[in-house]
Amino acid sequence: MRQKADHHVPVLIVGGSLVGLSMSVFLGRLGVRHLLVERHSGTSMHPRGRGNNVRTMELFRVAGIESDIKAAASLLADNHGILQTPTLVGDAGEWLFKEIDPGGGLARFSPTAWCLCSQNDLEPVLADSARELGGDLRYFHRMESFEQDADGVTATITDRATDERYTVRADYLVAADGPRSPVREALGIGQTGPGELFANVSVTFRSDTLADVVGDRRFICCYLTGPDADGALLPVDNKENWVFHAPWHPERGETLDDFTEERLRDHIRRAVGVPELDVRTTGMASWRAAERVAERYSSGRVFLAGDSAHEMSPTGAFGSNTGIQDAHNLAWKLSAVLSGWASPALLDSYDAERRPVARATSARASARSVEHSHPGFAPAPGVGAGRRGGILNVVLGYRYPTGAVLDTDPAHPVVADTLTLDGSPGTRAPHLWLKRGGLRLSTLDLYERSLVLLTDAPDDAGWHAAARRVATEDAVPLDAYRIGPGPDADLTYDTEGIDWATLHGTTADGAILIRPDGFVAWRATAAAPDPDGVLREVLGTLLSTH
Repeated sequence: MRQKADHHVPVLIVGGSLVGLSMSVFLGRLGVRHLLVERHSGTSMHPRGRGNNVRTMELFRVAGIESDIKAAASLLADNHGILQTPTLVGDAGEWLFKEIDPGGGLARFSPTAWCLCSQNDLEPVLADSARELGGDLRYFHRMESFEQDADGVTATITDRATDERYTVRADYLVAADGPRSPVREALGIGQTGPGELFANVSVTFRSDTLADVVGDRRFICCYLTGPDADGALLPVDNKENWVFHAPWHPERGETLDDFTEERLRDHIRRAVGVPELDVRTTGMASWRAAERVAERYSSGRVFLAGDSAHEMSPTGAFGSNTGIQDAHNLAWKLSAVLSGWASPALLDSYDAERRPVARATSARASARSVEHSHPGFAPAPGVGAGRRGGILNVVLGYRYPTGAVLDTDPAHPVVADTLTLDGSPGTRAPHLWLKRGGLRLSTLDLYERSLVLLTDAPDDAGWHAAARRVATEDAVPLDAYRIGPGPDADLTYDTEGIDWATLHGTTADGAILIRPDGFVAWRATAAAPDPDGVLREVLGTLLSTH
């Protein structure tokens, strides 16, 4: 007989870094009670993982913390682009790209933009939000072991401050416990991919004079390519605090003990090109870049997210963003199942949707490192040989050819060569500025707590009324909005000359169904004799309740 647990929660999150904290925020927004355990004593102290892409910022916008993140990121608000140069003395070198969004074209696709917020600044914002939403966050607590059965997961946790042990019984466990994931290892889940790519030693340091050397070059990152001292320089405050990534070559016999403070100071001076530069090191951490993806993202009631599920080259900041988007994809599905309006079979779509995205994105990250000649990266033949070019199609344009979507083409690539957001099932729904009661909002702001059906106003095809009936009679969280210029519209246009139906690839007689994560689940391009019946069939298939 199973021993009675000390605590019971619907979801246990293991790991309290960016992905675990994001999962806590997303579950909290959906009213799902949960507990998070993190073996470290607090949020990250090291300024890393700073690039939050536009899709991630869309999720944080809907979660109500976009402004808080921007405030935390204010010191680097004017930093853009990546500079590559053999020295910072003089004006040598070239910009690999100078603007993240040259010309402001991104505004066509999204209500927000990239944000440069280092992990040590972002994690406290996420933690504060998670707690405000009811998240039980337990730092300096370590999961020792877990067992699962048909009904749930029982975990043994140690409070590292007191050595007290206690047990937690959860319906589901989410492992966001990093690239060396003990949970993944315990489940016996293997990994695919080229493996380790390169290693770095990351140094935080202070300098009173480096800002004068950098001048007005406000970069996100500077690749210093001098033949005797290469590396990557990143600003923390554009003034006295900086980070330097020095290549580490364990394959040549180098150990971490070789990276003395004296060696690191000398390396930074030679890389920058100023022999007498004042350098005061304040911290050091090693890390290894790799390209690996788990062979499966779940086992029974346990799910992998973030680095436990995939590792990627840091170029492009794809890894943390992909992990945060994993959490968002899984959160609404866990909520739907726990609330009873979806079958547990819906959770199978998490692997079907997110693992192909990780495979495609990790390959693109390695290719980006090759493009940028990332210091310390000498790729093996075939590694990083994927398709190159722009990254917006990877960031915003990935799609789910299979999973909790209907009428998709399974043969369609997960990441296409160009960005196409036309309302096709499996893609992120298009962004359109609208008005509701005088309030300006994006269509993306509608998608979080329920399914959403968009129709024309007036909806002569009957889809809107059908959605209202189905939502009430079948107890499914399904909101319905009529879009148009007239008085019978729930949402009116903020900009003239734009037609919602055309933007979403349907007609005035059609409808489009959006998931809580903002992805298109299904669309109709015409009226139906029995819209109630059609919607019930669609929802039953989508939510695996048939």
